[in-house]
Amino acid sequence: MDINLILIVAAALVGIGLGALITFMVIKKANVTKADGILKVAEAEADVIKKTKMLQAKEKFDQLKLEHDKFINEKNMAVQQSENRMKQKEQSLAQKLEGAQRKDVELDALRQNLTHQLELVNAKQTEVDKFHKRQVEQLETLSGLKAEEAKAQLVESLKAEARTDAMSHIKDIVEEAKINANKEAKKVVIQTIQRVATEHAIENSVSVFHIESDEVKGRIIGREGRNIRALEAATGIEIIVDDTPEAIILSGFDPVRREIARLALHQLVTDGRIHPARIEEVVEKVKKQIEDEIVEIGKRTTIDLGIHGLHPELIRMVGRMKYRSSYGQNLLQHSREVANLCATMAAELGLNVKVAKRAGLLHDIGKVPDDQPEVPHAILGMQLAEKYKEKPEVCNAIGAHHDEIEMTTLISPIVQVCDAISGARPGARREVVEQYIKRLKDLEALALSYPGVDKTYAIQAGRELRVLVSSDKVTDKDAEALSFDISQRIQTEMTYPGQVKVTVIRETRAVNYAK
Repeated sequence: MDINLILIVAAALVGIGLGALITFMVIKKANVTKADGILKVAEAEADVIKKTKMLQAKEKFDQLKLEHDKFINEKNMAVQQSENRMKQKEQSLAQKLEGAQRKDVELDALRQNLTHQLELVNAKQTEVDKFHKRQVEQLETLSGLKAEEAKAQLVESLKAEARTDAMSHIKDIVEEAKINANKEAKKVVIQTIQRVATEHAIENSVSVFHIESDEVKGRIIGREGRNIRALEAATGIEIIVDDTPEAIILSGFDPVRREIARLALHQLVTDGRIHPARIEEVVEKVKKQIEDEIVEIGKRTTIDLGIHGLHPELIRMVGRMKYRSSYGQNLLQHSREVANLCATMAAELGLNVKVAKRAGLLHDIGKVPDDQPEVPHAILGMQLAEKYKEKPEVCNAIGAHHDEIEMTTLISPIVQVCDAISGARPGARREVVEQYIKRLKDLEALALSYPGVDKTYAIQAGRELRVLVSSDKVTDKDAEALSFDISQRIQTEMTYPGQVKVTVIRETRAVNYAK
């Protein structure tokens, strides 16, 4: 019984082992089959990737080859161009060398010719010297004197005669100088004016702001006029928008305010954003810009005139002169002109040029501040100069240029005279237009009333009158007399500032035609 059981168990175990073995073999075969399939798929994908990479490598190679060929072609072209330029330079150098060789040949021929001419001249000079020597010997024989003795006697005689004439001339010159001292002083002043004549600018009470089209006017006015009201409130300038094409009028007595309004309008129109908040922002920005510009103008003015060590506040006041006027004359231009006139006149008189120029620039500094209007501008300017540690002679010249105080230095009368010269110069200060035109017309009509006068021109704002006369009716002597007569009539019959130069022009023209 136990043996059968054992056999049965053994048989069962053998069966189980055979089943496990068979199962293992079946599974292994399936795995081998699956691995083969995966391997084949992998090999196929590898072939595809290989082909793709080879195509990409081929395309990259072709691209690199094209770039390389292009680079080589460009280099070849550059080399070819360089060779062409070198050939052209070689040809040009060859031509220049050939021309230089021709010049050398011509110069050699010219040198030989000059050498021959020089030999002829030397031969002639030798003959002349021999002839001169014979003449001197003959004169010595006739006069009984040697040439050196005769020369010494002649020199002594000429010296005595020259000394006598010189003493006579010196006496006449001294007497004339005493008589004409005042005339010479005026001549110095006039020469100073002519040497330092400068341009001048006349400021008006209105400025014109130009716009590209009239459509901008509506944007500047704004809805119900709020933009223009905001701009007028911010700048203090009256803005006139009328039917004037492509223009807006800015009206105000203060040139600084007008300039601020003009620049603010320019920025607003350029930017395109025009509304009250933006207007206030731009106006504040422009005010700061104008203040910076005023300081820069003052610095540039002092540098141009060679004035150093000026207090920063005085520099700022000098810059503000650009936006001030005196009787229509720009204050900065007037002060610069007075400074240059003072420097020239001080140099002529042997005084300190730098101090004179400094006083001339600062003489009207009292017109710049807006406060203390009851104080004369000369006294106020002197007080400002003293406050900012200017030299006593400069302060005295500023305070005395209108005789408010006593002059204590020689610079003071120079500043006073130069201030009068600059202000009285014709055209420097504003005249009524009709009176100015009438004066020039009367000036021309006076010269036209003389016989032989063809044309007259009043130029240099009436400072010069040019008179063109007929050459067949007026001689050179008559022209000189005519100039004197006209100047005398102008002096006695007309009222004018400064002086008027009368120039009479007489010319003869010979004209023929080649046919």
